[in-house]
Amino acid sequence: MGDDLLARHRAVMPAWVALYYDEPLELVSGDGCIVSDAAGNSYLDFFGGILTTISGHAVPEIVDAIRTQAGRLLHTSTAYLIGPAVELAERIASLSGIPDAKVFFVNSGTEAVEAALLFCSAARGSNEVLALRNSYHGRSFAAMAVTGNRSWRASSLSPLRVNYVHNGDRFRSPFHFADDAEFIAACAADLREVLATTTSGRVACMIAEPIQGVGGFVVPPDGFFGAMKEVLDEHGILYISDEVQTGWGRTGEHFWGYQAHGIVPDLLTFAKGLGNGLAIGGVVGRAEIVDAISASGLSTFGGNPLATTGALANLDYLLAHDLQANAARVGAQLQAELAPLAARVPIVGEVRGKGLMIGIELVVPHTTRPNPAAANLVLEQARRRGVLIGKGGLSGNVLRIAPPLSVSSEQAKQAAGAIVAAIEAADGALAAARA
Repeated sequence: MGDDLLARHRAVMPAWVALYYDEPLELVSGDGCIVSDAAGNSYLDFFGGILTTISGHAVPEIVDAIRTQAGRLLHTSTAYLIGPAVELAERIASLSGIPDAKVFFVNSGTEAVEAALLFCSAARGSNEVLALRNSYHGRSFAAMAVTGNRSWRASSLSPLRVNYVHNGDRFRSPFHFADDAEFIAACAADLREVLATTTSGRVACMIAEPIQGVGGFVVPPDGFFGAMKEVLDEHGILYISDEVQTGWGRTGEHFWGYQAHGIVPDLLTFAKGLGNGLAIGGVVGRAEIVDAISASGLSTFGGNPLATTGALANLDYLLAHDLQANAARVGAQLQAELAPLAARVPIVGEVRGKGLMIGIELVVPHTTRPNPAAANLVLEQARRRGVLIGKGGLSGNVLRIAPPLSVSSEQAKQAAGAIVAAIEAADGALAAARA
């Protein structure tokens, strides 16, 4: 059955839609942080559908809300008032920290980025944008244009004029030798230089992930974006915080990733965790920017009754159960168990992250060169030990660990043991191959 499904997939799906594992999985059911495949095998889900299943699988309160709404009405469109959409927008506007905020709902993070770029371009009368090196913002034309990761850019064509600036990566930066204050100052100075030399002088916005997701969970020093925004403010440049992966408490210490930097963005994009698997995303931002569009607009499916009802139930659940605090607590436990790998396993260059957003950079031993072969080996070894994780980074060499925020301490301990064993097995196999 599995081989037949794989053959059918390859026959009708694009070749560039990649699948994990030598023998790809079909996941068919889940419960909390556990998923099961079509062959009846169970796994600890420590990638959460790419950081999407934030509250866990088959949460009764969320499932019941979706089921009830599905029995009433699935769709109306933005041509009509949608009660749960208005309520959800009110909640998000309040939680965002952005004053005088308005919300526009779409179906994905990619669409949210597109909308935010459109709002800023209209408000500023410019199609010039600043983005970060190694960033990822989506698969559509404009979202891909502000993606600073060659592995995810299918074309150099763009509706925007984009300049890329430093991303805050201490591990690979030419400023890696500096302390945090010097590092931040050097990156801010480079931003000034980029503005002075490679732009027209009227830039619409800068878009940045507080922690780069697909880029390998790159964590800049706290205050990094505060210094960058000081430079932007001098030029009237708007700031978009792409919170598609960092939002809803995943970093543990804050509800939004931007809050680690002492700033408030002009706009914030969200998706993934809000729906806990339902297709929903959006932009929340200052009213004068969101309202800068002069033409008529709508979103046929964005904010539909089913998605917004489910998202409200999910938001209620994660707030009522304080999943942010659990992310901080269990994330610290995971980091403590995984961090020693960097000192004792040759293929581990760095363990980094915040909350339940942890990256393990795999390298060629005794260098900082990326080791994607090691990442592939570890994914396979972790699966054999009953744990599903992800990978990312410019070269696909960074392990990404991001379970639902409801994960228990016991599950984290079990997963950490399996991941450590998987890394050690991969390191041993690669060492033997080199011998």
